[in-house]
Amino acid sequence: MPTSPPAYRERLWPSPWVFLTTALVIPAALLVFLPISETAGIVVAIVLYGAIVVILIATTPLVEVTDAEFGAGRAHLPLAVVHAVRAVEGDEAGAERGVRLDARAFLLIRGWIPDLVRVELDDPSDPTPYWLVSTRHPRRLVAALAGARAGSAD
Repeated sequence: MPTSPPAYRERLWPSPWVFLTTALVIPAALLVFLPISETAGIVVAIVLYGAIVVILIATTPLVEVTDAEFGAGRAHLPLAVVHAVRAVEGDEAGAERGVRLDARAFLLIRGWIPDLVRVELDDPSDPTPYWLVSTRHPRRLVAALAGARAGSAD
């Protein structure tokens, strides 16, 4: 059964500054292991940083909208239960992640991505009131969700 391509697809890759700041493990490892052995210090520093980079890349979540569902990382939501969607940017995004956050909400938030999309749910069997999902393109994601919801209603 052929499937249509996703209406929206985004990997929430870490920003370059995340890779730069995690590179601080290199001098830390050198500081600890160089007194033992120069070779051990260099090898441990490279291996540790390499492991961090691999973990950052391997755990990068995918945000995707198809004709049937909205996926955020490993979680998937049928479009039938999506009630409303809105882009949350700037200071308002900070408030959504902080003082206005409902503890029951599903979160896929990355600290290096400032903007969010809030997806309100209409599912009486689910206690989750809404999803907050980080995105670099909140308006495009809202448009994709709106278009997919309209297409699934036909």
